[in-house]
Amino acid sequence: MIIKSVIIIAFILIIFSLGSALFHLINHKTQESSEKTVKALTFRISLSILLFIFLFIAVATGVFKPHGLGVKIHAEKPVQTDTLSK
Repeated sequence: MIIKSVIIIAFILIIFSLGSALFHLINHKTQESSEKTVKALTFRISLSILLFIFLFIAVATGVFKPHGLGVKIHAEKPVQTDTLSK
């Protein structure tokens, strides 16, 4: 449950940072606002990379197990047919 909470909080921070950058980009045209836009976008990119690394490590170590279509497809063993023609 803690893993899911961390992921949700990270996504909320990413969206907030993106909104902040959009606000500074649209409403203000000064040099200071441009710097704030760059800082917000840099924070968003850094947070996204950290979230990706965190998810990769969590799945690789087995702490977080993905579920859904991909797991069901890979869990099924393919049927082997002998199609040798004589």
